[in-house]
Amino acid sequence: MEVYRSFIFRLMRNYLIGSLGAVFVVGTVVMVSTLQIPNIQFVRLIIIVLISLLFMLVAELMTLWAQLGPIRQFFAAEHHEKAELTKMYESIHRFPGQTIYRILGPHMLGFSLPAAGLTIWMISTGWLEFPYGYVAVAAACALLIAVMHALIEYFLTVRTVRPLLLEVRRRGKEQHGMEPSLGGRVLVSIQRKFQLSTALIGLFPLFLFFLATSIRLQYMDSEFAKEYILWAVLIVVLGGGFALVGSWLLIRDVRGPVAELTEEMNRIQEGDLGRRTPDLYADEFSALISGFNMMINRLEMRQERNRQLLQSYFSTLAAALDARDKYTAGHSMRVAEYSIMIGKLSGMNEEQADLLYKSALLHDIGKIGIPDEVLLKDGKLTDEEFAIIRTHPVLGESILLQIEPIDAMADFLPGVRSHHERYDGKGYPDGIAGEEIPLFGRIIAVADAFDAMTSDRPYRNGMSHEKALSILEEGKGTQWDPYFASLFIDEWRRQQHLQKSSERGVS
Repeated sequence: MEVYRSFIFRLMRNYLIGSLGAVFVVGTVVMVSTLQIPNIQFVRLIIIVLISLLFMLVAELMTLWAQLGPIRQFFAAEHHEKAELTKMYESIHRFPGQTIYRILGPHMLGFSLPAAGLTIWMISTGWLEFPYGYVAVAAACALLIAVMHALIEYFLTVRTVRPLLLEVRRRGKEQHGMEPSLGGRVLVSIQRKFQLSTALIGLFPLFLFFLATSIRLQYMDSEFAKEYILWAVLIVVLGGGFALVGSWLLIRDVRGPVAELTEEMNRIQEGDLGRRTPDLYADEFSALISGFNMMINRLEMRQERNRQLLQSYFSTLAAALDARDKYTAGHSMRVAEYSIMIGKLSGMNEEQADLLYKSALLHDIGKIGIPDEVLLKDGKLTDEEFAIIRTHPVLGESILLQIEPIDAMADFLPGVRSHHERYDGKGYPDGIAGEEIPLFGRIIAVADAFDAMTSDRPYRNGMSHEKALSILEEGKGTQWDPYFASLFIDEWRRQQHLQKSSERGVS
């Protein structure tokens, strides 16, 4: 509750300063310097001000107590549900806006109604000697002062609630491992704050001067006062128009770079780090955009480093696997190269091609779990041994599922598990057929078979590339996906033809 008590102290301090300033400094000083009445009537006016101030304080404190009720109850408790934390975080953000309604409602009416009633009563009894119209002017002044007071109080309260917001976030992180946030929602737009603030700042002195001077002139020359009022209204209208145009120009100047930065942040959130925000400003936004672009540079460098580390991680895993058997050294890397060649020929985008490449690097990772006496056997495998070998796709999937976070390997699992499935459904481990076989599995199956046929083994030499291509061609539609097998065969033969043509040209 210490944070809440500190908040209440600052809130009441700001309120008392603002209220006393509005009522005494502005109201009383303007009243004293404007009205020309006997001292006894000034005393009676001061009494009216004090009585009205009492009514105002009672009305506003009751309203404030009701507005603070949910916040007070929240901080009195020790533990909170997630939904309660999120709701309170938003409620605290809305509290400065409630300050405006409180000042323009109970605050202003609590003062104005008793003051107007008592003043009219004293005029009717002869205790005050000035026209009833002055009461309307005083009411207009009260409204003007209340609006300005509400504006100042709003911005002071925005700063006052920040320790409460920090405490709610601290409790959220401590109790549920989350920090409440508005999630980018805008409760009060910058445009509205700037337009209202600048317009009021421009209009307040004009209106106050107009109202005070119109009363003062009544004592000097009533006829001139009437002419002055018409002229002053024109000046106030022109001044108000200037204030509104100025506020519009100011908010446009601020909203432009804010909108640009928001757009760029949304783009970065989607993973696009390719662009930089142009620095077209000569004010503090220049430093902000410069820092923003520097942040993107650092993010891009970190992303590239992470990509390299991840690529190295996959390559190291593949190399560690291939190192178990000198006869299959480089097998995973070659399968990955063949696979990405097929993927790009099929029109695969860069992101998908990268996932395919990594899947192919890991396609035999399950062989880590196969005993050496089976995996490294020189002769032909028995049925029992071959059954053990056939478990490596499932073992590979199980190994990858152990890597944290769980979703990190999700894109690679289908290719690892299904690269020994056959297009006719006679493969393993699931016996699925056709396009039911995952895309990466169908592509890796072609690349894996070609490298296996063309690589040397302890019990046989690798066959020629052309013979392996012929076997792939014969197996299209039965063992291998006909489309991907054709892509690989045609591209390999095209490259061989280009190579032979180049050799003949050299000779």
